[in-house]
Amino acid sequence: MKKESFQNKEFLKRFWLTNKDTLPKVTTQLPVYNERYVVERLIHAVVNIHYPKELHEIQVLDDSQDETKDIVAALVKKYKDMEYNIKHISRENRIGFKAGALNTGLKMAEGEFLAIFDADFLPDKDFFYKTIPFFYEKEKVALVQARWGYVNRNYSLLTIAQSIGMDGHFIIEQGARTWNGLYMNFNGTAGIWRKEAIIDSGGWHYDTLTEDLDLSYRAQLKGWNTKFIFDVVAPSEIPIDVNAYKSQQHRWAKGSIQTAKKILPQVFKSKDGFIKKMQACIHLNQYMVHPMMIVLALLSYPLMFLLKPTNRISVSFTMKIVWCLILLGTFAPSFLYIISQKVSCKDWLKRCIFIPALMIIGCGIAINNTKAVVEALLNMKSDFIRTPKYGVIKRDKITAIKNYALAVNLTSFGEIFLGIYCLAGFIQYLMNKEFIFGYFLLICTIGFFSIGTLSFIENIKRRRAMY
Repeated sequence: MKKESFQNKEFLKRFWLTNKDTLPKVTTQLPVYNERYVVERLIHAVVNIHYPKELHEIQVLDDSQDETKDIVAALVKKYKDMEYNIKHISRENRIGFKAGALNTGLKMAEGEFLAIFDADFLPDKDFFYKTIPFFYEKEKVALVQARWGYVNRNYSLLTIAQSIGMDGHFIIEQGARTWNGLYMNFNGTAGIWRKEAIIDSGGWHYDTLTEDLDLSYRAQLKGWNTKFIFDVVAPSEIPIDVNAYKSQQHRWAKGSIQTAKKILPQVFKSKDGFIKKMQACIHLNQYMVHPMMIVLALLSYPLMFLLKPTNRISVSFTMKIVWCLILLGTFAPSFLYIISQKVSCKDWLKRCIFIPALMIIGCGIAINNTKAVVEALLNMKSDFIRTPKYGVIKRDKITAIKNYALAVNLTSFGEIFLGIYCLAGFIQYLMNKEFIFGYFLLICTIGFFSIGTLSFIENIKRRRAMY
């Protein structure tokens, strides 16, 4: 990773020594929908990116149905008067949701490259200077993806756990994919696309809930390359409430399985090697782990009968294998997160203390994500539900969640019920002095109870705020 960082810096230095007078035109697209708490800081951040005005077009792709439209209109007028090339683009309907808005902007875009930022992002002033050159590093680079940072990572235990999980994804997973020539996905924001690559790949599709993942694979199947830059960090906002986090995870889980069903047949027919095909299969089906967790939790009681003393000899070898798999499933991800924290944070030892919280939350959302996987497998359609953003960084700031918070859904009942089931199983295993599944059931118990209970508490707060 240090070697890659050094090579990137050397490349940037050489590039700007010879190409500073031949900059390409860039269009920045800002897809927003009801983002009154964060849209102003987003537009300010993008306008202040260091790049020649005449070479930077800004499109605010605004599908909002609240006062966000008025805020955007006023800001666009202000910056137009200051001679910025900024446009306020609204549609009569939300067909295709974010993908539809991006397609609308694509047709009008003046730039050779398209930068995309969601409403909660705050790109640094030198974002373009650290990313645009990598389109010229090698042939047919379609995408340059930056790493996400988090302005509210220390807001709560939930945000700390999320930030650790996302660090593992970006620092370890995305880096390994791009550096080893494997399939890498665009993360929907904080990245730049070559306009030609999007058009060549068929544009943005909205037949899945993860249009970014879908386009990434279609572009790479067309022969385009991707680039992940570890050193460029774009600050963003993590969901601060459980229901918003569950909604985001539901969309990602369902969209991933939808994309797997759509894309994997093309991947298997391609000329890619076996390892690359298997990596794509694992990548696109990663959320299948949640249904497996639910099945394992539900089977804890039936397995108890197999572990009776009379059957112990016949099952001992099998149980040893199961125990080893549970240990592997626990410590392998933990090692990944430890490394990601060591690489990215000075206080990494302190942050590693919170890795168990990430594991607990990961178990707790298993029902939510299993529901998403089943819906995708059964071709059940659902709308693109945005993740609410409140512009909240510190806990002492009052959050006006009256209109943007998401309601609790029925999965919370299942989470609490399964928490009770796992607790009963955990107690029974302890009484029988059988500890093989005890650790797993304890994590599931805490996870399901925590997520289910917090969902109800937040829903009560939301209802009170409405009156």
